[in-house]
Amino acid sequence: MSVTAATWRPGDPGPTAPGRPGGPPARFARPPLRGLRWVGWALAGGLPLAFLVVFFAYPVGAIVGRGFVTDGALDLSGFAEVFGRARTWRVVGLTLGQAAVGTALAVVLGVPGAYLLYRTTFRGRGLLRAFVVVPFVLPTVVVGVAFRSVLAPSGPLGFLGWEESFAGVVAALVFFNYAVVVRTVGAFWADLDPRAEQAARALGATPWRAFTSVTLPALTPAIASAAAIVFLFCATAFGVVLVLGGLRYGTVETEIWVLTTQMLDLRGAAVLSVVQLVVVAGVLAVAGGARRRRERALRFTAPRREVPPLALRGPARRTGDVVAAAVTGVVVVGLLGLPLGTVLVRSFREPGGGWGLANYVNLGTTGGRNTLNVTVWEAVATSLRTAVDATLVAVLVGGLVALVVSRRPRARGAARAVRLFDALFMLPLGVSAVTVGFGFLVALDRPFGLDVDLRTSPLLVPLAQAVVATPLVVRTVLPVLRAIDARLHDAAATLGAGPARVLRHVDWPVAARSLGLAVGLAFAVSLGEFGATSFLARPDRPTLPVVIFRLIGRPGAENLGMALAACVLLGAVTAVVMALAERLRSGGEQW
Repeated sequence: MSVTAATWRPGDPGPTAPGRPGGPPARFARPPLRGLRWVGWALAGGLPLAFLVVFFAYPVGAIVGRGFVTDGALDLSGFAEVFGRARTWRVVGLTLGQAAVGTALAVVLGVPGAYLLYRTTFRGRGLLRAFVVVPFVLPTVVVGVAFRSVLAPSGPLGFLGWEESFAGVVAALVFFNYAVVVRTVGAFWADLDPRAEQAARALGATPWRAFTSVTLPALTPAIASAAAIVFLFCATAFGVVLVLGGLRYGTVETEIWVLTTQMLDLRGAAVLSVVQLVVVAGVLAVAGGARRRRERALRFTAPRREVPPLALRGPARRTGDVVAAAVTGVVVVGLLGLPLGTVLVRSFREPGGGWGLANYVNLGTTGGRNTLNVTVWEAVATSLRTAVDATLVAVLVGGLVALVVSRRPRARGAARAVRLFDALFMLPLGVSAVTVGFGFLVALDRPFGLDVDLRTSPLLVPLAQAVVATPLVVRTVLPVLRAIDARLHDAAATLGAGPARVLRHVDWPVAARSLGLAVGLAFAVSLGEFGATSFLARPDRPTLPVVIFRLIGRPGAENLGMALAACVLLGAVTAVVMALAERLRSGGEQW
């Protein structure tokens, strides 16, 4: 007997079939058992954590242990010994000074660029945005060679006398990190609610007064977040400082390299690694707090307003537009364009005089007096294979980390655990890549007592590069996942969808927007990684950054010309990769 709506009572079968008009909503397939959900999330968090422990914490711990353990007992006398040296205090002071000045200049120059590229519109804006990002993804060795060419006595800015100077190193650091400020502050600025600024202008405030009283305080979380990350990158710079500053203007990062490779002073290197780790943890805490304030501020913003056209002349001329255009023009031409253009032009200067393609032809050789064990083209092939392997690992691990961290558990303990999980995977950004690379050599000989020597594995270099690239993948994918409305998850769960189906139908379509950029960043970072690779790359299988460093370290015009040509090649490949990544990405300005 059928049941009608008039005779239906609670507990009886529904009057109509599920999903039909008047009936209960259609449901997904029955969700899996609750225990299986916990197993899935445990695997999603456990696999990246195992990767971090084996390929980051264990090697770094091995180096630190060798510095602080003597005859099986803990020995902390190394701190007094290392900090009793005048050189240590000079290196620490230089590190903090270069990082502070570089960060301040990057913020001062980057805020006008953020306004120009995100608060105004003009022809060629997209191309200019892409060009601004190129320096950040360039290999550090290429940046060092570029500024070395500009600041050399025969270079365009040789009259400044900045070769191997504090000012030269700071200029290179600003060149490298300018894009961080522009993209971070610009993306936030584009989403600010315009009504507060409009109200200030309506009450008679001048444009400058409205900016300093309303807009600038609202931008503080984004500026603080960008400044913290720039300070971190400046304080841990390796390739740029090593090429430009040498031992005279070294930092803690380069000092760890010197103590490890030239003096074999593992205790001193361990002390400096611990100091660097403490500083990095503090900076990451500041950056995390600023990032959370930025995310909270964006939750209550109005829809993005229409971007006005750039006004440089006529009745609509705005002073802010003129100032931003002038500052950004000087930065783009003088700071960004001049070093890159100098390397490009000098790469066509032949060793014997005149102009031609001799340097590019010589890339098929091993350099003057057989400086290299392989040709540059063979090193290019090695770099590409290594970068592909590292990118696959970094995207897999970083994607799982972003997925776990994007959850918003209601329990206070679980929320703290998620934040701690996020912070742990940011540590490779600030720990010396030199320490990681040397730790691989020390710790991966029979790791954890296993009868296997991972140091002979061809995967050693890709794994080290993946450790460095994983935090950038997390920071690229995570904002997109966090932007998903939690009500979508609740609705899918109410309809009976299990975690796997929610991931497939809710999270994945949104996360795929940032996948292209994540792949591009991971590939570019792996392609140009130098700190750890300088330890791990075998002489018969060097990567391109290692080859460039060897070429500039050998005398002879032929070697220098090959190094410049190799820099152009590496920079061009990196730029093409990032351009493709930007085109593959759809939607969103978060970076």
